[in-house]
Amino acid sequence: MPRPTGRVLTLLELLQSGGTRTVAELADRLGVEGRTVRRYVGQLIDLDVPVESVRGRYGGYRLAPGYRLPPLMLSDDEALAVLLGLVAGRRTGLTTTERTASETASAKIRRVLPKHIARRLDLLLETLAFTDQPGEFDTPDAEVLLAIADAVRHRRPLSVRYTDRDGRRSERTLHAYGIVAHSGRWYVTGEDARIGEDRTFRLDRIADARPLPGSFEAPMGPGPAQRVLSGFATAEYRHEVILRIHGTAEQVRAHLPASVANLDEYEYEPEPAAGQDRADERWLRVELRVERLDWLPRVLATLDRPFVIERPEELRDLVISLADRLASSARRA
Repeated sequence: MPRPTGRVLTLLELLQSGGTRTVAELADRLGVEGRTVRRYVGQLIDLDVPVESVRGRYGGYRLAPGYRLPPLMLSDDEALAVLLGLVAGRRTGLTTTERTASETASAKIRRVLPKHIARRLDLLLETLAFTDQPGEFDTPDAEVLLAIADAVRHRRPLSVRYTDRDGRRSERTLHAYGIVAHSGRWYVTGEDARIGEDRTFRLDRIADARPLPGSFEAPMGPGPAQRVLSGFATAEYRHEVILRIHGTAEQVRAHLPASVANLDEYEYEPEPAAGQDRADERWLRVELRVERLDWLPRVLATLDRPFVIERPEELRDLVISLADRLASSARRA
């Protein structure tokens, strides 16, 4: 059974989470009677914690607006969640250019934790192993990230200074729809107001972001994440690939996700292949734009579904070459 001091600290945590808490709610959460809750509130007030009493039908207790609690109070689970989140952020690139921020944050949390909890968490982090290697990512400036987030929330235009992959610098007016984290990088998607078209920009290539007067309406349709993935799938690359694949959308997406390929959801009905029942055919049209073709034959083999290559011919030759190599290896004694 928790000690009275522990219940008082739990009461403080409940009030710290915000809003007005009724006596009945607090009594239920603490497992005590209403008069005991009032006694605990009195103890907090004696410790100079400004707990306010709210009268009326929906009254109860709350912390005074603007009050900031000096101690950082985390349970074992909360401390573990925060520290693991910082570790994961560093490994996946979801940090800002201030790379030491997560390390200093971890150090501050450890300093205020009870020694026995800090020791247990340190042991976990020391013995934790990962199957993947941490990557080197280009991370955005924190001020740029926060400025864009504010513009997205309030639908305000932004003036941004951007450097593209070829090193060309430009100043653009951006109507930002949303921020997206994908494969260790941060992106912002929105309308480039100068040309009136949707664009996706890497946040680490934005040097400055300043709000402009006015506002804009976000468009209907796909959300920011889907817009970014579609942008990757339709980007300009050396080869345009068009396939017809016999199967479900889920089977195709398992090997060719939305960031790689566009998939027409309607059924496509070519002439049936020999030995196939036309009534059972469900063909989907798949479009990709890729810089290299050498990886696609292996993906199509792994997909293990009937397919037709519409173009390019070079891909057809690569698939035949892979099939010949596999057949030759299979015949070896």
